Parts: sequence; structure tokens; C-alpha cells
Amino acid sequence: MEVLDRAPAVSPDGRTVVFMLSIRGREVEGAIARDALEEHFWLPRTADATRTLRTFENGRNRIVAVAQRKLLARPDEPMRLTVSDFVTR
Repeated sequence: MEVLDRAPAVSPDGRTVVFMLSIRGREVEGAIARDALEEHFWLPRTADATRTLRTFENGRNRIVAVAQRKLLARPDEPMRLTVSDFVTR
């Protein structure tokens, strides 16, 4: 799986960062909740879109790894990462 060239973007409501993944020859739109970035990637609550995207980029490897596992486990569900996806078990 790889992250495609389409740049990640903050959703219009500011609650998620939307990004594209490629898995097994298909493109999948993914999203990570802003509260997951705040909780697990140290995004300040008052951060603007630029800071939010920088935080996403800094955590990209971990975010993609979690997205890969979730997509493989649940390939037919929408790819939305939440706080609970990053809890160590």
C-alpha cells in the first residue's frame, strides 16, 4: 500500500484530514479524525489547517500503518481512523 500523490486536505468542517491510499490496485479515500491527531499526534486544539496538515505529515507513517491494518481487516468499510484506532492493546 502506498499513499498517492493527491495531497491530504482538511475537510470543510475541520473535523478530519482526508487522504488517499492505494491498496491492491484500488484507490481508497481515508480520513483521520482531528481528535485522533490531537490525542495521539500532539495537535493543539487551536491549530489552523496548515498546522493540522503538518501534524498529519509528521505522523504519516504511523497513520498509514494503522490504515493498512484496518483496511485489511475490514475492506468493505469506509476508511475512517478515530482515537480508538491508535490505542495500544
